[in-house]
Amino acid sequence: MPDSHHAPFTLAVDCGGGGIKASVLDAAGTLHAPASRVPTPYPLPPERLVETIAAMAAELPAFDRATVGMPGMIRHGVVVATPHYVTRSGPRSAVLPELVEAWADCDMQALVAGRLAVPALVLNDAEVHGAGVVSGAGVELVLTFGTGLGSALFDGGRLAPHLEWSHAPVRWGLTYDEYVGQPERARLGDAIWSRRVRRVVEGLRPVFRWDRVYLGGGNSRRITPTVLDRLGDDIVVVPNEAGIVGGVRAWTLTG
Repeated sequence: MPDSHHAPFTLAVDCGGGGIKASVLDAAGTLHAPASRVPTPYPLPPERLVETIAAMAAELPAFDRATVGMPGMIRHGVVVATPHYVTRSGPRSAVLPELVEAWADCDMQALVAGRLAVPALVLNDAEVHGAGVVSGAGVELVLTFGTGLGSALFDGGRLAPHLEWSHAPVRWGLTYDEYVGQPERARLGDAIWSRRVRRVVEGLRPVFRWDRVYLGGGNSRRITPTVLDRLGDDIVVVPNEAGIVGGVRAWTLTG
């Protein structure tokens, strides 16, 4: 069993469209092993994701509980919809009806808890990311830029119900996911893509009236300094590692 002096130890798993990262952290949020990463396997029914997590956990130090962040609409640990894991070979590949059916109403939290034999918390990946960075003061919006666009909203440090507005149209018939997701960043280059990021953020400002916005995810570091300067002092770029570190704090921000 883990050393009770630093307990509870948390297995934190950040599941993305292209890769899955995991580590074990103590109660203070200190990593007790370097974060490991494996490519996201496809096709990916729920059972395969659970087994992938279990295999990664077996190579890490012992833990008392598990936090899993994954893309999509997750309510009380149950998957309402997930965008990438219903495809044949990953983002922008063909959607398989049998995977849509397998993931719909899947109690991922129960599956993870049962397989790992510890209490589990399953949230949207941007929500876990946000748990690692929010200050707990005022209205704070977290935007993660990776395969697509993730989001999480906190009010006074408490997690608000998740909204998948990233699938709403933003311009030219493109959704937010498509407009600022990784394929468009790779196609346009960082400078033009960064201007799109600014357009998205400024367009959301009158909707949320936030006190602070945190930009995270693997592509947040690609936003050009010029665009960051123009976004204002209420916009902060945070490390992508927050998706792991947030696995500890998520247990106190969601209760």
